[in-house]
Amino acid sequence: MLILGLTGNIGCGKSSLSKIFIRNGIDVIDADKVAREIMEDENFSKKIYEEFGYEIRNEDKTLNRKKLGSIVFKDEERLEKLNSLTHPMIQEVILSRIEYFKNLNKSITVIDAAILIEHGYTEIVDKLLVVTCNIDEQIRRVQKRDKCTKEEALNRINSQMSQNEKAKIADYIIDNSGTYSELNEKAYKFMVYMKENWCE
Repeated sequence: MLILGLTGNIGCGKSSLSKIFIRNGIDVIDADKVAREIMEDENFSKKIYEEFGYEIRNEDKTLNRKKLGSIVFKDEERLEKLNSLTHPMIQEVILSRIEYFKNLNKSITVIDAAILIEHGYTEIVDKLLVVTCNIDEQIRRVQKRDKCTKEEALNRINSQMSQNEKAKIADYIIDNSGTYSELNEKAYKFMVYMKENWCE
């Protein structure tokens, strides 16, 4: 089974590409969804509140991800602390799901993770696909999606490893600075390339 790593910085369209893969019958393990599942565990969320404060909790006692983000995206040490708490559990779930798909004799499984490179998933994946886009479009998308200021968008963008650094170690790059239909076309070309060159 080919394990494809899919990464790209915030606002570059990684999630849109994942959805295209899923529509085309490719299984995707979404690290962000796994993280949300973990955060819903009461014992684990208690650790998060003790570390970052109970003010990041909604009235219904669920985690307010936006408030947590406003703390960690402007403070590298706090972000590292959050990652150190969540990463081991996320990786454990991802590895178990890879085994599940292997047992089903799947030909391709994608790991979709924003911090795939930073957290050592390159040792797990066979090939790495990086989604990029130009900085102005990236800022615009983050502001629109998160309803935040330009400064807040830049804090989130700058908290991640740079696009150029990720692109240097990619096996394949998709530039998603354009429209969704252009991304769809590029995704189709990539899927053909992947199946012809990387799959047995």
